[in-house]
Amino acid sequence: MKNNKLVIIGGDAAGMTAASKVRREQPDREIIVFERGNHTSYSACGIPYYIGGLVESEDELIARKPEVFRQKQNIDVRIRHEVKGIDLRNKRIRVKNRDDGKDFWETWDDLLIATGASPFVPQMESVNSSGVFSLSSLQNGIDVFNFIEKEKPTKAVVVGGGYVGLEMVEAFIERSIEVILIDMAPQLMATIDKDMADLILAYMAEQKVEVFLEEKLLQFETNADGLVKSVVTDQQTIAAGLVILGMGVKPNSELAARAGIKLGARDAIQVNKHLETSAPHVWAAGDCAESFHLITQKQVHVALGTVANKQGLVAGINISGGSAEFPGVLGTAITKFKEMEISRTGLSEKEAKELKLDYQAETITSVSPAGYYPGAEKITVKLVVDSKSKRILGGQIVGFKGAAKRIDTLATAITAGLTAQQLVDLDLSYAPPFSTVWDPVQIAARRFV
Repeated sequence: MKNNKLVIIGGDAAGMTAASKVRREQPDREIIVFERGNHTSYSACGIPYYIGGLVESEDELIARKPEVFRQKQNIDVRIRHEVKGIDLRNKRIRVKNRDDGKDFWETWDDLLIATGASPFVPQMESVNSSGVFSLSSLQNGIDVFNFIEKEKPTKAVVVGGGYVGLEMVEAFIERSIEVILIDMAPQLMATIDKDMADLILAYMAEQKVEVFLEEKLLQFETNADGLVKSVVTDQQTIAAGLVILGMGVKPNSELAARAGIKLGARDAIQVNKHLETSAPHVWAAGDCAESFHLITQKQVHVALGTVANKQGLVAGINISGGSAEFPGVLGTAITKFKEMEISRTGLSEKEAKELKLDYQAETITSVSPAGYYPGAEKITVKLVVDSKSKRILGGQIVGFKGAAKRIDTLATAITAGLTAQQLVDLDLSYAPPFSTVWDPVQIAARRFV
């Protein structure tokens, strides 16, 4: 088979999913994967639960180690190899072996860029202080875990109130570490509306967690040994022996940009529905690549593990000679803080307003399971619909046990183009241990019919 060497940059979700698919379709093809870190195919989403002690070992987060790919699938995975440049004209990449420091060139016939995303880290000298961490890889999670074991900090600060921020606050509570959360935004969880975010804020207050919003991080102060001792904002100084930065992520697209490959939404690598970039025989998938939003019909950047795995599969099909399209995203996401569950999909009311859509939004509070059944708790559902067609545009759910996974019903309804009436008409399951006779998502939909 001529022109058969596939080179993949990045050995996590998108890269290894693509590699595995190509191997299944083309058993004899040469496949080389370069991963700058120490691990492949791991669950980044599980890192906070490992740090919190709910996952016993980092090995449990690894789906498949490099040696398994090499021995069982004949995929040449090389960890601790960082790609430093892409030469499109000569179809080669420059690679640095991080162990011996040597550079070399590797040619390719097809190239997949799956370089992921990196946490946003503010430009300040003190950000490199010992005890200040961002969670960009499994190794970062291991480093945080080991730091806690060695230094035994009693106070921590989490900067950023998104998914990682909430999960890390919970992790520190599990480790009996006093924790404070700060965010420069006026609300937690920027991907949901403020009225829903305020429910989370109130619950965190009930759990005795201090949250300071609309506070800007200025710097970190250290002790004589170089360990972080406090976080300085524009309003106060907070004692801390450990800091986690959870201020959002940005796509790792610099490598592609330097090579002349076009960038798109939020500087993610521009791709079409086949995951092809602007350069021939070059694909991109995962957190470094843009996606197509099913409602807005525009390109967006969504850094989620679900999206990365699906894009990797589509890229793998196409690289191995098939024809597949990545259909698009809704930004469906879910998380929890202690007992409170949080999820969202589609457009928030804020997004619908920014897009100048003619929409309606309604919020209801119900219970789940049935109110008379032991353990019934509040569940709040917010829906956004098109004012004329009543087609569902988005949904958010905040509640307790069993609440958040209902977002999958809404994601399915939005993908299928269902109206509020059609959601009401769905033959959903019911029994008192699980739900009210009208499921809360249907109760919310009834507000529009």
